[in-house]
Amino acid sequence: MHDHRYVGDPRPEVGADLDLGAVRAFLAVVDDRYFGAAADRLRISQQAVSKRVATLERDLGVRLFTRTPQGAALTVDGQAFLPHARDLIRLAERAVGSVQPRRRALRVDVLNRRIGPAALLRDFHRAYPETDLDVVTLVESDAAAAIAAVEAGTIDATFRAVTVPPAALPPDVRAVRVLDDPHQLLTGPAHPLAAAPHVTMADLPGLRIWIPGIVPGTEWAAYYDALAGEFGLTIERIGPNFGTDHLLDVLADSSTLTSLVGAKTRMLWPPTHDLRRIPVLDPTPVYPHFLIWRTDNPHPGLALLRRHIASASHDHSAGRTWVPDGTAEPVAP
Repeated sequence: MHDHRYVGDPRPEVGADLDLGAVRAFLAVVDDRYFGAAADRLRISQQAVSKRVATLERDLGVRLFTRTPQGAALTVDGQAFLPHARDLIRLAERAVGSVQPRRRALRVDVLNRRIGPAALLRDFHRAYPETDLDVVTLVESDAAAAIAAVEAGTIDATFRAVTVPPAALPPDVRAVRVLDDPHQLLTGPAHPLAAAPHVTMADLPGLRIWIPGIVPGTEWAAYYDALAGEFGLTIERIGPNFGTDHLLDVLADSSTLTSLVGAKTRMLWPPTHDLRRIPVLDPTPVYPHFLIWRTDNPHPGLALLRRHIASASHDHSAGRTWVPDGTAEPVAP
């Protein structure tokens, strides 16, 4: 029984790096049997193929081929290495494809998968189902963290309420106000305002408006602080945040608690809850969502998303609206 290992050569270290070009040369020789044919396939010289295979054999510490009149034949070690070599090249191709703008999914961050931007992305996906879309929610929940993620390339775009002036953004990042989500008053059937066709901002002071889970320092905390300060509202943040379903359960049984929700926020509850979503007017408070992206991002899906947003209406409420002071005007992205 022949030993095809290089006698006297040191064995390669565990985890030794392999040259993918050499692995491709090995596979070309396997498939074509002749070094000359492999060279034609790879569009390099036969000498270059021989050198790459020799380098691979040296790195592995074994002989992969023997020469025969019928061409190169795999040794026992070559046969053992072959399936792994094919896996290496397939994995390398997938790795490269994962970062190719035309092949990987467009990665877009939203604050919550229930709110307005998520609905906009669902509309975008229905309009362009061939565009792969990866909708994510960042662990960090403030606009600064989302902007940093866009700058770093962790995500392609994000929807956030931007409180910093455009001049304070990184030079290659743009933020454009693209979606205003009007707020509605959410009540249970026993609340005194449950039957109202609408309410005005003048009706809200004195109401117990419960919005659990507001985290100090976040963009939505800044928004609700500004809203409460402008109109003298009482926004309660007490109690643990058990999620949207718990909020809906509590409101359904309460004659005193209310909440504020975006008109485009997706909420489902049992028919027995009989909750009411009441428009708020004069003015209508709207949450200003900005699309934030790198201006040098080449992903074709990003350009398509921006065109889709530009073709939609920015104004989702009739009459006067309110946003915090200093909020940029909506424009086409």
